[in-house]
Amino acid sequence: MSQKKIGRPTDNPKNISVRIRMDKTTVKKLDKCCEVEKLNRSEMIRKSIHKFYDGLQDK
Repeated sequence: MSQKKIGRPTDNPKNISVRIRMDKTTVKKLDKCCEVEKLNRSEMIRKSIHKFYDGLQDK
């Protein structure tokens, strides 16, 4: 029997997938942000959501 592959252990698994549609301009902006911050697209989107959400807490 083969065992399941196990990735790095984490306290916060990313097991939900979200698919979105973007225009070329938005993707270019996202990629530029990723380049500057040295993050991949998923990390950049998660970071942006958290930053926006934290701003809502101030309102």
